[in-house]
Amino acid sequence: MTTVSGVQGDVKDLALAPRGKARIAWAAKDMPVLSLIRQRFIKEQPLKGIRVSACLHVTTETANLVMTLKAGGADVVLCASNPLSTQDDVAASLLADEGISVYAIKGEDTETYYKHIHAALDHRPQMTMDDGCDLVSSLHKERQDLIPNVIAGTEETTTGVIRLHSMEREGVLRFPVLAVNDSDTKHLFDNRYGTGQSTVDAIVRATNLLLAGRNFVVLGYGWCGRGVASRARGLGANVIVTEVDPVRAIEAVMDGFRVMPMAEAATIGDIFVSVTGNLHVIDGPHMERMKEGAVIANSGHFNDEINIPALEALATGGHQPVRDFVEEYTLASGRHVYLLADGRLVNLSAAEGHPASVMDMSFANQALGAEYMLQHASELQPKVYTIPGDIDKEIARLKLTAMGIGLDTLTPEQVKYLGAWESGT
Repeated sequence: MTTVSGVQGDVKDLALAPRGKARIAWAAKDMPVLSLIRQRFIKEQPLKGIRVSACLHVTTETANLVMTLKAGGADVVLCASNPLSTQDDVAASLLADEGISVYAIKGEDTETYYKHIHAALDHRPQMTMDDGCDLVSSLHKERQDLIPNVIAGTEETTTGVIRLHSMEREGVLRFPVLAVNDSDTKHLFDNRYGTGQSTVDAIVRATNLLLAGRNFVVLGYGWCGRGVASRARGLGANVIVTEVDPVRAIEAVMDGFRVMPMAEAATIGDIFVSVTGNLHVIDGPHMERMKEGAVIANSGHFNDEINIPALEALATGGHQPVRDFVEEYTLASGRHVYLLADGRLVNLSAAEGHPASVMDMSFANQALGAEYMLQHASELQPKVYTIPGDIDKEIARLKLTAMGIGLDTLTPEQVKYLGAWESGT
């Protein structure tokens, strides 16, 4: 543990802080919406005195979010939401330069990861801010004495929202949580354009493989899958999609992609990326049938989308690292399969995650969502909620304004027409 001016945290190296500070400032240049929110928060102090425990990917973009929350009066503690997603220079800068308690070290083991989550919970939060629901689930399973303090929470990603809905259905969720992921200005952009670009970026960084001409298999055609498939095709890959939902499968076909079961795709794919939020979508029988040199990656939140124990069992010839974030597994047949970033979300483990521009809208949802939940918590039940449409549209409007793009407005005649039923052919 490290203490700086009375603020405690656990980061890799405080000497990295100057580099982190510069990179945080660079990201801020491409986050104009969050900047506007921060300016208002400084004046209005909507989060004044509220203890916030945030379990998020510790990146330059996240740094700008937690600095905005602090500017709005919040007392923030931050821990990592994935053992491999922390940017150590950013963690150091937040602690050393901003006086924000941070518990995050890239590559931390599972024990340290949960130790850091509990350090964030020791803050006795009045608001939780989660990415994957590990903070909230730990709170409900192991720290129930703290739940009476909690007014509300927010959740960033698809996987976390899935877990929260499960908690709501089982009647165990004890406070209202805002599903930030369900905002249009989050999933339509962050999940699609952010995940698409950052995932392909990470695969190329880790492997230096040429994608053009290769068979690139995308498991799942939700918004993340759409983005990955689109960007891989943009680099010349032959994209194959696997799906369990017939509507999404038809959409993938009509978007111009080949669709087939994973059992069939396993034999012809060169690169595989899972983005489903489900368990073992790349399983032992699939990996057993993969061709020599197949590359496996995951861009979903948890690494259990890939059955890693099954891969280890198949690798009778052992496994070894061959590049940063690339592990070579030798199967009984002598063939080699390459797993990227220990199966963890590759875009944040082997690269930098989403570009700041797209996270600008996602984290605008987090900041305004936190404000909204505090204002309306007394009216809300312990359920999962979506941000109101007017806030969603305001974020989009602010983003367009920052981009110098104007909109048309309806004329009074058009407004009247849309509200009437009498007009016909």
